[in-house]
Amino acid sequence: MSVNKVILVGNAGDDAKVRYLDNNVAVANFSVATTERGYTLNNGTQVPERTEWHNIVAWRGLAEIAEKYVKKGTQVYIEGKIQSRSYTDKDGIKRFAYEILADNMQLLGRKSDSAEAPAPSAPAKKAATKPAKAESAPFDAAPIAPAGQEDDLPF
Repeated sequence: MSVNKVILVGNAGDDAKVRYLDNNVAVANFSVATTERGYTLNNGTQVPERTEWHNIVAWRGLAEIAEKYVKKGTQVYIEGKIQSRSYTDKDGIKRFAYEILADNMQLLGRKSDSAEAPAPSAPAKKAATKPAKAESAPFDAAPIAPAGQEDDLPF
């Protein structure tokens, strides 16, 4: 058994660039930055902030949503798989490219939207879209047990 699953939450580095193939199939490309905050070790050593850039590829309906809503600075949640490919550049040197093929994308807003109206947050799974929930819990929110069942854990 093997698993190829990637989950990213980050900010778009640029507007999604969409092109349409001969059979009118949309494909979008954009980058997403994920940043690990810097910290200080117990011995006082400073570990600097580290930003990693990811190339995202979305197809069909997901690409059309990206075209409309993914702008530079937009915070996005991406689920997909990593894909590598190789090519030969104009100087004859073999190069490798790594991309995330998006299967699911959730628009989380823009980096500067804290006081403004939020960006549309319609989740998209492959080519189909689901209606947005009235309110969604943050990723780190703990589930709330019904009243009187707080201590009924099976372990």
